[in-house]
Amino acid sequence: MGNYIIMTDTSADLPESYLTEHQIPVASLHYLLDGVQYGDEQKLDEKTFYRLMREGKMPTTNAVNPEIVASLMEDELKKETDILYIAFSSGLSSTYQNTCIAAEEMKEKYPERKIIVIDSLCASLGQGLLVHKAVMMKEKGLSLEENAQKVRELIPHICHQFTVDDLHHLHRGGRVSKATAIVGTMMNIKPVMHVDDEGKLCATGTVRGRKKALNTLVSNMCKDIKGYEAEDDVIFISHGDCLEDAEYVADRVKAATGIQNFIINYVGPVIGSHSGPGTLALFFVGEKR
Repeated sequence: MGNYIIMTDTSADLPESYLTEHQIPVASLHYLLDGVQYGDEQKLDEKTFYRLMREGKMPTTNAVNPEIVASLMEDELKKETDILYIAFSSGLSSTYQNTCIAAEEMKEKYPERKIIVIDSLCASLGQGLLVHKAVMMKEKGLSLEENAQKVRELIPHICHQFTVDDLHHLHRGGRVSKATAIVGTMMNIKPVMHVDDEGKLCATGTVRGRKKALNTLVSNMCKDIKGYEAEDDVIFISHGDCLEDAEYVADRVKAATGIQNFIINYVGPVIGSHSGPGTLALFFVGEKR
């Protein structure tokens, strides 16, 4: 088996400790907040980021820069290491396309090396879950090509169930109309959403009240879940600075399924810029998206 490394970008929202443990290089997507650009060197902790959003600051985001990706790739290629790169959904960002540009440049420069870029069609810890599965398969001894094939087969089964607390952020991103955002907020309507087979955000329904929205995420998961073994697999949960809600959902999943292992982390600033504080997302493998 040739030596290869798994790479991804910051939209995967994986904890720093996980990235360090598994030696996963990460390309940064940038965002602009209050006139300051954050990403590579300049960083803002998530707690502060969401506080500023609650205070009315409205960030904007950029896809990953091909030059940044190329530089990260070259660092590995110089070590005679091949690359499996799992990228942010092309249905939500041009990051995948920009990563392909960088990969083609590096293939010309290092023709003896292999680079495979995969469009995850996933977001946040859904993308993170796909990266985790790739890490597990690499540790089991799968080759670069075998791993890439398994990852592609898994993509249609990575389920994203999520809700947001403030419809106005979805309106700002063009996901709902202004009227829907206003009326929904007045009536305490919470959307239940997912990421479809094209890697785009779609509403699957609405409920009234936050607690009912959280419970709906869990009940939807129980209908769709497939292939989990309660003793050794992991459920992923991301949150927009609402840890108590994430822990509540984890407890409900434990009670319903017996699964005990979870990775819980913030929705990072790039995706959080569009979903807002109070976002809660649940990720698992299911029959279909």
